[in-house]
Amino acid sequence: MKGKRTDLSMAQCAIARSLEIVGDWWSLLIIRDAFRGRERFGEFHKSLGLAKNILSARLKKLVDAQILAIEADPDSSLSHRYVLTPKGESLIPVLVALWQWGEDNCFDRDELELVMVDNVRGKPLGKLQPTSQDGRPLQRRDIRFAPRNVAGSSPTTRRPSGRRRAGAQS
Repeated sequence: MKGKRTDLSMAQCAIARSLEIVGDWWSLLIIRDAFRGRERFGEFHKSLGLAKNILSARLKKLVDAQILAIEADPDSSLSHRYVLTPKGESLIPVLVALWQWGEDNCFDRDELELVMVDNVRGKPLGKLQPTSQDGRPLQRRDIRFAPRNVAGSSPTTRRPSGRRRAGAQS
């Protein structure tokens, strides 16, 4: 059936659960705009051009997921701002990775007019590279999925805030 989504919130895959929260393109573009300094509903609406009801729903979802927080607007007692939380700010590597992949795979040579740069030196960012814990660069063939207790970490690793296993006691 068209429009029916699969709920990924309990999937045993970190990618799937991440996509449940930030996997639609509007959410990622809202987060991108928040990184670029946009904070007000009207700024997001003007930048993205999406329907107000969709923008409102996506902002609510990002607030509920603690990616954005609502703060009072110091310029207006009638409105508020959407600001990135630390959890939201931790998405910067995801945005940089998507940007760099897009630069390499979605544009003709010299077509892209913007580049991500370091604020201090104004130089383009280096390419993201997965590395092992000891710093070795890794390629796809160097990576696999393994049970957490085999991968060298405790099976009692902290669960994301707001998530508990079914039946877990407080």
